[in-house]
Amino acid sequence: MSVKPFWKPSKKIIEQSNIFKMMQANGFENYQDFWKWSVSNKEDFWEATVNNLGIKLTKKYTSILDISKGVENSEWLKNAKLNIVDSCFQNEDEATAIIFQEEGKSIQKITQNELLKLVNQIANGFVELSLKKGDKIAIDMPMTVEAVAIYLAGIKAGMPIVTIADSFTPNEIAVRLKITAPKVIFTQDVLQRAGKELPLFQKVCEAKAPKVVVLKVSSKNIYLRENDLLWTDFLSSKTEFITTIQKPDDIITILFSSGTTGEPKAIPWTHTTPIKGASDGYYHQDIQKNDVVCWPTNLGWMMGPWLVFTALINKASIALYYGAPMGEGFGEFVQNAKVTMLGVIPSFVKHWKTSNCMENYNWNNIKCFSSTGEISNPSEMEYLMQLANNKPVIEYCGGTEIGGGYVTSTVVQPNIASTFSSQALGGEFVLLAKNNQKSTMGELFLIPPIMGLSNTLLNRNHFDVYYKDTPTYKGQLLRRHGDELQQLENGYYKAQGRVDDAMNLGGIKVSSIQIEAILNRLEFINESAAIAVSPKNGGPSLLVVYYVEIASNLSNENRLNEVRTGIRKQLNPLFKVTDLIKINTLPRTASNKVMRRKLRDLYENK
Repeated sequence: MSVKPFWKPSKKIIEQSNIFKMMQANGFENYQDFWKWSVSNKEDFWEATVNNLGIKLTKKYTSILDISKGVENSEWLKNAKLNIVDSCFQNEDEATAIIFQEEGKSIQKITQNELLKLVNQIANGFVELSLKKGDKIAIDMPMTVEAVAIYLAGIKAGMPIVTIADSFTPNEIAVRLKITAPKVIFTQDVLQRAGKELPLFQKVCEAKAPKVVVLKVSSKNIYLRENDLLWTDFLSSKTEFITTIQKPDDIITILFSSGTTGEPKAIPWTHTTPIKGASDGYYHQDIQKNDVVCWPTNLGWMMGPWLVFTALINKASIALYYGAPMGEGFGEFVQNAKVTMLGVIPSFVKHWKTSNCMENYNWNNIKCFSSTGEISNPSEMEYLMQLANNKPVIEYCGGTEIGGGYVTSTVVQPNIASTFSSQALGGEFVLLAKNNQKSTMGELFLIPPIMGLSNTLLNRNHFDVYYKDTPTYKGQLLRRHGDELQQLENGYYKAQGRVDDAMNLGGIKVSSIQIEAILNRLEFINESAAIAVSPKNGGPSLLVVYYVEIASNLSNENRLNEVRTGIRKQLNPLFKVTDLIKINTLPRTASNKVMRRKLRDLYENK
């Protein structure tokens, strides 16, 4: 495949970048030499990065990295003491921490000092609820100032935060509450979007949640259960709180990612995980002091916590728009908030291009975009660049269990639509073909240790999930991830989807098995197989379902409607079925595993 750069960095952009400063400090003139150094001298690279980010330690580490228990059990910042939240409040007191806007209202700002006081009030509120260190706290809220503050307050108080996406159904909320057993959950009464009010508190109650603290945003009356509280009654008046200092590997938050056995994997982050995301933002998205970082997301997805830590640790402002990112209100917010780094998922861009809704706004303050969550379409990414007068798109692919990206781009290299220009600094991977030989197209395996990689799972055997039966490369233990990549002639990379039973839909990772478990309960389905199919010209994956029929009088249209309704009500309304196809039998391996890759090939070649 021949590729041509469509954006080249100027000398000024290169010399002002964080990467260039780091290269100069370590005597490098060539980026590839610098990347090689970052993985062959990991201790030196990560020690310099911890210093660059200003990570605040109350006790210095005895070694930056300890692999005496094996690379699969790496210890970072050995014997240090810290709380990562302290590293989020190192800008000036009056610097803008969050810039935000409710739909139809004007932009508002809160300073670092104001955010810190709110965080402390919330942390004191936890203590006044008789919560103690180690108790888990859940959040099922949209991305608001209060959600960010609750998130930081729990971690500051030594109480791990369980994050749940606000789009989930009561059943999916219940699954996550059962796995983590939080003492309290924070939510809103409703989710306000485009003039509509969607239930949130009601869903949490249907999930049989424990004590709920409800932030009321609508004018309607709400009826609390016996032990529930309104936000106004919960919030403490005390604005000082002493940070709980912990070990680097203490758990700060629990996120969820799809597993191939149905139940989502519960992935703990520790105090070192955010350092990985913040370093990616520092080097790859080139986030600098007082930049404005906007990435429409939710705390229930990895990019929510990533946004909080990456922006604040790099002394930048978080930009939050409370409405949907699909319409002109969002475009105006990006303009008026003077966003400098705008993160997207490709589905957003597809809509913007189709509707032309962002073309009337001045996005020239944007220095770069970043795209994640789905495979992007080159023509749509080229369109995105032009919305900010030709600015690069930093493609970014990683995982919840990585804490950031493993393959991405930089502002010091030519930028090519829908490709990755570099393995992430400080991390390394290898592509292996089916015969386990190194290849230019194949399954991606990470080469540990890498700062940010998970060491534990709450509800799985971590070694079995990521390391069991993986091949070795040059005698090194490899870590399974499940993505497939292609390396191009110029050394860049293109995403090729998943090799396992997981899929990315609208930026959300979900297991085929989770979808099939819902569909197999429908009266006309004997068994089913859900697959993600890439459009011929690239872009976000399409959800396609094959099924074996149980005789029924339902029309094809009614069958498709039942499938869509089942997924919307029981899993996630954001998952849209594109096609429903009847098949006599599902193709299976000798061990009876459904061959979803064969179904993908069948669909793509029909």
